[in-house]
Amino acid sequence: MPDAELRRAADRYETVGDGVRTRHSFSYGDHYDPANVGFGPLVAINTEHVEPGRGYAPHRHADVEIVTWVLDGALRHEDTAGPGGVVEPGTAQRLSAGSGVLHGEHNASGTEPLVFVQMMLVSQHGDDPEYAQATVADGPGLHAAVDVHAPARLLVARLGAGDEVEVPAAARTLVHVTRGRVRHGADELAPGDELRIHDGRALTLEADVPAEALVWLLEA
Repeated sequence: MPDAELRRAADRYETVGDGVRTRHSFSYGDHYDPANVGFGPLVAINTEHVEPGRGYAPHRHADVEIVTWVLDGALRHEDTAGPGGVVEPGTAQRLSAGSGVLHGEHNASGTEPLVFVQMMLVSQHGDDPEYAQATVADGPGLHAAVDVHAPARLLVARLGAGDEVEVPAAARTLVHVTRGRVRHGADELAPGDELRIHDGRALTLEADVPAEALVWLLEA
């Protein structure tokens, strides 16, 4: 396995449903690749495009951490672990499924589209389901997001034109670009592109235009 992998958005798997379209970074549902089932404890990065008023009916998860980051629009969620509500850009939501939870997600708007990234990790939380969310700091820099019950940490990198951020070393690092273009060395990443680092090195990310990336520091 190489020390670093660059995976392009066009190579992600795609699922199309009734009013929804999903791009998957890892094996998911009908898409199975034994060489791409996860990265450390991270087992799903799904970019969801949901038409106005549409979404997913309540469905069950167990033994996973579900982290949601809204890019555009507003996500209305319901689950058996908390009061439900609406999540908008700038807020990271985490649902620890624990022994089992039902949750559903819908576009909160009847007129505007919804785009969000939903990520899942193998969970170390085996108790009753637990829900949390956190507002992520605005402005350039590398900002902490919501905590997870897994050997992992999620950071949000925001860069203005000409900015750079230093990503600390971890056993594995995954960078998933959500907006703009991010450069690492000679590689430029556009939205949906991912950089997966296997060798525990620190990274420098740069941008010539305003950009955003989700950065996972994985210690397993």
